[in-house]
Amino acid sequence: MFDNSRVLVAESIVMLLKKIVFIDIINSLSLLKNNIFKWGNDMEIKNLCINTMRTLSADAIQKAKSGHPGLPLGASPMAFTLFNDFMKISPKNPNWFDRDRFILSAGHGSMLLYSLLHLFDYGVSIEDIKNFRQIDSLTPGHPEYGHTVGIDATTGPLGQGVSMAVGMALAESHLASIFNTDDCKIVDHYTYSIVGDGCLMEGISNEASSLAGTLKLGKLIVLYDSNNITIEGDTSTAFSENVIGRYEALGWDTYFVADGNNINEIREAIERAKLTDKPSLIEIKTKIGYGSTKEGSASAHGEPLGEDNIPTFKKNIGWEYEESFYVPEEVKKYMKEVVERKNTFVDEWEKQLGEYKVKYPEKYDLFRKFMKEEIDEEILNDSSIIEFDKDMASRESSGIVLNRFSKLLPNLFGGSADLGPSNKSTMKEFDYYSPENRSGKNIHFGVREHAMAAICNGISLHGGLLPYCATFFVFSDYLKPAVRLSALMNQGVIYVLTHDSIGVGEDGPTHEPIEHLAMFRSTPNVSMYRPCDAKETAYAWISALKNRKTPSCLALTRQKLTNLEETSAEALKGGYVLKDFGKYFEMIIIASGSEVGLAYKVCEKLLEENICTRLVSMPCMEEFEKQSKEYKESVLPNNIRKRVSIEALSTFGWGKYVGLDGISIGLDTFGASAPANLLFEKFGFTVDAVYDKIKKELF
Repeated sequence: MFDNSRVLVAESIVMLLKKIVFIDIINSLSLLKNNIFKWGNDMEIKNLCINTMRTLSADAIQKAKSGHPGLPLGASPMAFTLFNDFMKISPKNPNWFDRDRFILSAGHGSMLLYSLLHLFDYGVSIEDIKNFRQIDSLTPGHPEYGHTVGIDATTGPLGQGVSMAVGMALAESHLASIFNTDDCKIVDHYTYSIVGDGCLMEGISNEASSLAGTLKLGKLIVLYDSNNITIEGDTSTAFSENVIGRYEALGWDTYFVADGNNINEIREAIERAKLTDKPSLIEIKTKIGYGSTKEGSASAHGEPLGEDNIPTFKKNIGWEYEESFYVPEEVKKYMKEVVERKNTFVDEWEKQLGEYKVKYPEKYDLFRKFMKEEIDEEILNDSSIIEFDKDMASRESSGIVLNRFSKLLPNLFGGSADLGPSNKSTMKEFDYYSPENRSGKNIHFGVREHAMAAICNGISLHGGLLPYCATFFVFSDYLKPAVRLSALMNQGVIYVLTHDSIGVGEDGPTHEPIEHLAMFRSTPNVSMYRPCDAKETAYAWISALKNRKTPSCLALTRQKLTNLEETSAEALKGGYVLKDFGKYFEMIIIASGSEVGLAYKVCEKLLEENICTRLVSMPCMEEFEKQSKEYKESVLPNNIRKRVSIEALSTFGWGKYVGLDGISIGLDTFGASAPANLLFEKFGFTVDAVYDKIKKELF
């Protein structure tokens, strides 16, 4: 009886288990069916969104009769997958601090970005897209930071974008090390960039990528639109290297997607890239001008598809709609849901920030200080900043000022292109940034001037930090393109440029900047400073820190300068009366930097002959031009026509101050190799030589 009962119980259990398993199988199959159906529908709508981007791009470029359709048509799958499946953004709060950053380094493909901004509700309307490349539109030929909401950087010059992305990733890791705690990660985002073959040919991208690999910037992910086509044809004519091999050698993790239309493989590659502690390059093979009659050809790069070819292109990609600039209703519905979901990211972060404020009030207060756009006036007015007890080179006084500010400004962040000891650009009481110490305030940029400047742009654009970088003035040739972008984007990056004239001496003409001051003075929205002594150097730093929307360049001497009693806070106005030599002056001498001290002695000698002279120090023409007409007239009265400019550099640009009746004493040839004092003598920058020239030309 007992044995039979056990058998019956066992049989019952088996039957029950079979039933349970059967039900589980049925449920699993049903779930799988639903998931497959959902996945199929999801794929369908995603591809429709991608083709919407393609058709909007083609239509806009055709209407404008100019533009670059090749990249948007080929790269839309990777761009949409990135934005849709990965980007932590909030279109309702586009400047939210902890958002993921995105830079289209291949900026010529701007319609790719504008179509994304339209779909993701950043305020770019269909009318804006119809006005692509038109006057005052929100959709200019290349993406412009500050002009169109949702654009994280101005791009166009190839290689600059990915280099700025390195700066953003650097900034994120630095801030994260300062503010994140085990339970509150208030700085936790990725930086993404799409690059093309051209970006990776440019030297600047290799400079920046090399540093990114060295610093192990694991939250930097670059998608490489690899289509093997440039304006002149197949890349093999000039670009045959193994890009993935190069990036592996630079210390990056690399991935390869064979089909640029396979959004599942693209997604998987990005997911893998997010798991590594190294920067990642994902090479994605695409066809430039995908679906068009120009597919795979050089003409797809920078020419509209052609009115007659547009219908063929749309048919080839399976587009069923005849209307131009059309966004299907199902795309609108899908994207509305996506955007609503994306907008919750900022709400979640603000909730976390509220908890952070309660748990870590001191860190929270410091975080808010880092986020401020302006610097406290009390810091800039600190009298100790401008106190000096001896004569010194302006590179030396600059280093002193930098170190004084480093203790007052915790978000000061920067370094030099391997010239820190020479250009005095190291914050001595602080560590260097490294993979082991991401809180270090000093950066080793290595011998990479161009990338250094672009990286500083990225740091500035990221927000929360005050970046500066340093090199010799003559090497500003290498970083000028990035300075120009600083100016275009209104970024207050500070450029410390030492060894500013023939005062370099023995290193000779290769290291003696002649035309560089004029070059920067001619660049819009750049403040170019050349201080005459330690106090003016301090005021140059103060002015540069105030100019948060203007990049500032500080041209500083190698040789010692005499501290003048007359220098004052008037230097903040860019130009001011240093001293009137005699009661009724009949001549004005204008000088900058090391030549102010020279001009001072010349004025003294002229006064001995009863020639009364006004000496004007002009540390920054750009700041002087911002002053009122009345102030400028008070410094440079129009009735005084005898005027002299003195500067041991190119005379270009001084005509507007000395006029037709004045003279410019400068250097319009290259320098030479010799001790600095001998060079100043050779090229006529002595008291006697200047005095004789003035007497001969004006009296």
